[in-house]
Amino acid sequence: MKYQVHVEGDFKFIDEGQGENLLLLHGLFGALSNWDGVIDGFSDRYRVLIPVLPIYDLPPRKADLEALLDFLERFLAFKDLKNLTLLGNSLGGHVGLLYTLKNPENVQRLVLTGSSGLFENSMGGSFPKRGSYDYIAERVAYTFYDPKVATKELIDEVFETTSSIPKCMSIVGIAKSAQRHNLAKSLHLINVPTLLVWGLNDTITPPYVGHEFNRLIADSELHFIDKCCHAPMMEHPERFNRILEQFLAKHALLETA
Repeated sequence: MKYQVHVEGDFKFIDEGQGENLLLLHGLFGALSNWDGVIDGFSDRYRVLIPVLPIYDLPPRKADLEALLDFLERFLAFKDLKNLTLLGNSLGGHVGLLYTLKNPENVQRLVLTGSSGLFENSMGGSFPKRGSYDYIAERVAYTFYDPKVATKELIDEVFETTSSIPKCMSIVGIAKSAQRHNLAKSLHLINVPTLLVWGLNDTITPPYVGHEFNRLIADSELHFIDKCCHAPMMEHPERFNRILEQFLAKHALLETA
């Protein structure tokens, strides 16, 4: 882990830099390191926070999006965080959308990349198989345009997670909950500046999903990155950061007394 992970109360999180709050949410098989490029690019002038979502720690019967939303609300209250720019990848985008819909006064800007909430192919169309390293390696590589991004360290981490029966049950429960929570009828209620960054080669939330988010969220802006799959901030961190930088500047927050 490149950055220090703080442990306070029930929460584990990265907290780097000072300034406006950038809150980053990882996906179902994501890790804090997925956002290293954003931390590197913005922590010199923003406060970048990344909580560890308790995806694998929830009891299987309570493993759903409501539990993750409740966790996020408790974390933000615990840290007294307000006036957020909220960034979410994949499942993290879905949780971020639910939080924004419920707490619109606390979100100033929203950034979604490969977000679920409308349609997604879970693990590339199937739920995780326990005990097959080759299968996990193939599915992790499926997340990226360039399979080399799927490092052995990343594959090992996912394999360890999916080797646990309770963790597998939690993953399946959350994935099914995400599929049930289609937000198509609610997205018109999003009225904060919204940036959509999509991989042109995304196989999990394909490009048409980005177009649909763009259609349903008023005045949102959509950017595609070529030769990129489901995690643009990992595959093309410099390009992702340039798009994010322009968006933040375009929608600069007013200073408060």
